[in-house]
Amino acid sequence: MLARQTRGQKIFNVFNLFFLTLVCVLCLFPFIHVAALSLSENSAVSGGLVKLWPVRFTTEPYSYVLERKAFWTAFGVTIQRAALGTALNVLLVLLLAYPLSKTREKFRMRSTYVWIFFFTMLFNGGLIPTYILIKELGLLDTIWALVLPGAVTVFNVILMLNFFRQVPEELEDAANIDGASHWRTLWQIYVPVSTPAIATITLFCVVGHWNAWFDGLIYMRDASNYPLQSYLQTIVVSFDFQTMTATEAERLAKLNDRSVKAAQMIVAAIPILLVYPFLQKYFVSGIRLGSVKG
Repeated sequence: MLARQTRGQKIFNVFNLFFLTLVCVLCLFPFIHVAALSLSENSAVSGGLVKLWPVRFTTEPYSYVLERKAFWTAFGVTIQRAALGTALNVLLVLLLAYPLSKTREKFRMRSTYVWIFFFTMLFNGGLIPTYILIKELGLLDTIWALVLPGAVTVFNVILMLNFFRQVPEELEDAANIDGASHWRTLWQIYVPVSTPAIATITLFCVVGHWNAWFDGLIYMRDASNYPLQSYLQTIVVSFDFQTMTATEAERLAKLNDRSVKAAQMIVAAIPILLVYPFLQKYFVSGIRLGSVKG
């Protein structure tokens, strides 16, 4: 039987609902405005007539974007980065979190290693030493320059090891009695029961790789190797007409550059918007379960 709410609780719920609705509207407003710009005619955008609804509806900016080779090249680099980077992130997180989740009796140096990893969350080598390292390793202009520097995300390791600590020890003891090794225990016991946490970490990694743009500008000398967000950053700051063909420049002259930029941003956001709903059901439960033990 549900307890009857007090007057204060009802007022709080109403205020909370109003506040969250306001935050949602403020978050959605820029996206809706950008979508409206991408679907409006050149004269309406130039005249500042577009607010939250397309004016003189047109899909020409999307046709222009979808026919650009440079956009799809950058899109492919981002797909490759997100797939390779996420797989590497999740694999290393699992391999690190498993031994670090053990008790001090089973792994005496556990706390020392945890503090070493935690230290790297607060301090790092810096931008220039990292660039020199990537250059000396010969990774510039390769996909590995975008993947390897962030291969181990310590925040995700801490999240996962806290989740692993909640797995009943009886499961591991039963596996040990059956002669299972640590490798087999990890993949056949811990991983199957950690789906919410793994899904949460996967979502973090996919979004992180998809939205990253700064490292692409640093580590990629050839603009054709830019990931999508780096490519979008360059065109939002300034259009590079040198990379356009004569036909593309002629079509662009008939369009508004704000509409074209808006269309590219919408197209770039669609994949991550499609992935998020499938992992959202694990997101809240994964965060809550992973934070019970410190």
